[in-house]
Order: sequence, then C-alpha cells, then structure tokens
Amino acid sequence: MTNNVRVVLIDGYIDDPAALGVPPYISPMVRSIAGASIDAGAAVEYISADMIRKGRKIPDADVSVVLSGNTVPGKYLRSMPLSMKELESLVPKLKGWRLIGGSAASSPVAEKFNFAIRKDIAASLYDGMTGKEVDERYRTLEEWNRWMMLGAEIVTQHQDFPHPLIAEMETYRGCHRYKSGGCSYCIEPLKGKPLMRSPRDIITEAEKLVSLGIRNIRIGGQTCIISYGSTEDSDTPTPNPDAVRELFTGLKALDLNVLHVDNANPAVISSHPEESKEIIGILAECCTSGNVLALGLESADPVVFRENNLNCTSEQIVDAIRTINEIGGERGPTGLPKLLPGINIICGLDGETKSTYRLDMDLLKRILDEELMIRRINIRQVMPLRKDFNTRIDKGDFKKFKDAVREEIDREMLMRVVPKGTVLRDVYMEIHDGNNTFGRQIGTYPLLVGIPYKVELGSSHDVTITDWGFRSITGITTPFNINKMPMSAIEELPGIGKKRAAKIVLKRPYHSMDELKEAIDDPAVFESIRRMISISQ
Repeated sequence: MTNNVRVVLIDGYIDDPAALGVPPYISPMVRSIAGASIDAGAAVEYISADMIRKGRKIPDADVSVVLSGNTVPGKYLRSMPLSMKELESLVPKLKGWRLIGGSAASSPVAEKFNFAIRKDIAASLYDGMTGKEVDERYRTLEEWNRWMMLGAEIVTQHQDFPHPLIAEMETYRGCHRYKSGGCSYCIEPLKGKPLMRSPRDIITEAEKLVSLGIRNIRIGGQTCIISYGSTEDSDTPTPNPDAVRELFTGLKALDLNVLHVDNANPAVISSHPEESKEIIGILAECCTSGNVLALGLESADPVVFRENNLNCTSEQIVDAIRTINEIGGERGPTGLPKLLPGINIICGLDGETKSTYRLDMDLLKRILDEELMIRRINIRQVMPLRKDFNTRIDKGDFKKFKDAVREEIDREMLMRVVPKGTVLRDVYMEIHDGNNTFGRQIGTYPLLVGIPYKVELGSSHDVTITDWGFRSITGITTPFNINKMPMSAIEELPGIGKKRAAKIVLKRPYHSMDELKEAIDDPAVFESIRRMISISQ
C-alpha cells in the first residue's frame, strides 16, 4: 500500500491479564495498532465501542481494523467489550481490507474478516500495509518502542480523555517460566523468554503520554513486576532492584495523578526476600496509594499445583502477602494503603476435586486469622485458551464457594482496608441506579463506592465510608453540608432515618454543632456522624 491510505481503527475494548482496555482504560495494543498504521504511511481514525453505541457512523476506509475480546470475564460498571451480536452487526459496515485482533479473532465472527490475527495484530497489519505477507508474528523490540510513540496521540480521541482515562503500559512480554511451560492455562510462556523494554524506553513513552494530557498510568503487560529487568533464566529469577528503581523513579518524576502496577509472582517474592523487599519498597514509595499487586495463587490444592505447573505454593503466597503488608500497609493520601496484595483463584483446572474448594477456603481463612490485608480476591473459571481441561466444574459447588468467600472473607477484608470513617479521595461518579450513585477512584482494581443519593455524574468527590457490602462499600460525599443537603440524603446518614432527618431539616439552618446535637437528640448517633458533616452556611 502507498501513502494517503486511510485506516479506521475500531477499539472494541480488550480485557486480558496482560492488557486492560475497557474504560477508563485504553490498552497499549490499540495504541500499537495506530502506531504501526502511521509507520506504514496511513492516516488513522480512532473509534471506540461506546462511540458506536452512541450512533457514530463508520466512515469509508482502505483498511478497517477491529480489536476486541475479553479472556478474563468480568463485571463492568459503565462499559464492556463489544458483544458477539454487536460485532456481527458491525462487520457489514466495515470498508476496505478487514482485520480483527484480540480474543475475538478466535470467535466465529472472525471468519467474516479478511484476516483474523491471534498473535500481534499491529505487526501483521504493518507487514500487509508495507507489501509483505500477512502472517502471525510478534513485533520486534525496535518496532514496539517506535509504534508506542507514533500511536500515542490516539489517546486524545478517547471519550474518557483526559480524565478519568488510564493508559495501560507494557514492560515486557513472555514469561520467565517459559522453559517449564509455565502455568497450564496461560499463553504468556508460549511467547518465550521475556523480551524486556528498557526503563528509558518506557519512561519516554510515559513522557509522550503526559505531554498529550494523560495523568493516569498503569504499568501492566508483565507476568511479574518483581522480575522486571532480571535476565536470569529461571522459574524464580533473582530480582533486579536497580532496574525497577530506575523505571519507577523516572515515572514518579512525571508527577502523575495515578501510577499503579499489575502482576507479581509470589514464588519470586518468597524465594528472594531481600531483593523483593527492596522492590516492594520502591513500588510503595514511587507509586500512588491504592496500588495492588495481583498474586497468581490459582489454587491452594497441591495436586492442582503439580498437575498445572502453577506459580506458587500456599506457603509462598502467605510469605508474599506478609511481606507486602509489612512494607505497603501504611495508609496513603488516597485514603487507601499504599500497596496491598490481590489474589487470583482459578476453578476448573486439571486435578481439581470437591476438596479443592475447601483447601482454597482454608488458606483464605488462615490469611484472615493472621490479620493480614488483601485488597481483592478474583475468582473465575478457567478459559481453555491454551488447552482443554478435564475437570467439569459443578456450578453449584462453584457458586457455593464463591458466595462463601464473599460473605466470610471479602467483607471482613473490606472492613480492614477501609474502616468506617475512612475518607477516600477523588471518587469519580460513574452511574446512577435509581436514587443511588456509584463511583470509583481512578486506578487499578478500584473499590466500587455506593452513594445513597444522586450525585452529578462525571464529578469527583471525597467520600467518607459508612458501611460495607461483600464487594462494595457505602459512603457519603465529604464535606456533607447538613444545611444544604436534601432530606433524602440526610436520612441515609448512619442512625438518622426518615423521622430524624425530617426533624433536622425543619430546624435548619444550624450555626453550631451543639445546635445539631440537640436536634438529633441522641449523643451516640451524633458522635457517629460528627466527623462526616459540616454546618457551613
């Protein structure tokens, strides 16, 4: 193809362990596609799934590229990847040469495209646009860095730009466990020995994004951030604190609103405690609070561990959780601890039996009994991306286990992570549900915060926590002006209710806390809400 080629890039959103792309995230993969197109001499028009849902027309193009699919099914608050039905209806509207990438490239809809690319759609697209055969390959390191810079500007076309958009960035691909085959369900080991981007290359990309207006970045796209920069050929390589320090001190200097990370291998932390403690300290110091290190336990069952060549044992993950709590448990400016662990559990792996759920639950209870903190527990069924699994998941047993974790573990953990009265800073309001408003802080695995009254969507507020659910929390916007808030909001204050709220409203305005205390007529109730409210005129 020659210059003046027009590429329409449809961001159908991806949700993968190594690339988050559902709003408020924009994935590195879609930016790489844009960069490869520009490198081949094309002009790129970016269109997101939500733009299409709101009626955006698909323009004429020489090349139409769709990126979509989720390999980690999740619940979404205000957006989600294109459904198969949406993809089906989109295909006839695409003009020119048609390519599809992401996990949707393995769906039946992909047969309607000229090319369905399963490895690296940016590399395959570039080859086709520069006169080479369109084949499956991965980008080279030089292409990777060049395309991320060239494609950076499409962030300005995203509907969430500049806020609350989060740019996911990649550090390396592949897995240190590639020789052993890695975990049975994961495709990263199939990409071979880790191909590392240098700290300077990553920082340069971040600088470019910041120059465009991005203030929120998540360093993802790696199997283990603790192993970043390590060249040791081992399942549990010795970490390289110098490389991690160079990367994160450089990123900290950009003065971002949010700087968070992704996965860590608990076995590496447990096997190399001194180096790992140094790195966890760097992350706690350089990143913004509310950060989460997702730890791949997958199963506490030793049989499942052996049959699936999993990352770590139960002892190793407890070691890692203790270490992260010790170094990252201090509460930071956002209202959350600086750095906490998350746990991933996968059901349906080979070797699983009914006793596997009991072993998983016993481990979680042990962590709870040790008074440790976990930010989130992600429980999902295995997806056969790499192979078929022999275990048939009993839906009843799976639901019973999941419900037990939510009821017996999750709520207790939330009470530790965000005690009553905690003020979470800058909660971004995203949806209304009846008279309730739901919002989240910007960042990795943000807590869902319910406000029991209407708050303007798209606004950000500090929120004082008043109650906990199993996976979400309830709070009130702070400062809560008792002289101006509607009765429907006042009655949601702890211990108030409709009758007392009516009495409070009738006696407004208040000029002192003593006047309000008298109106409430219950010292215990007054004390429970005193720090949450203001009486400014």
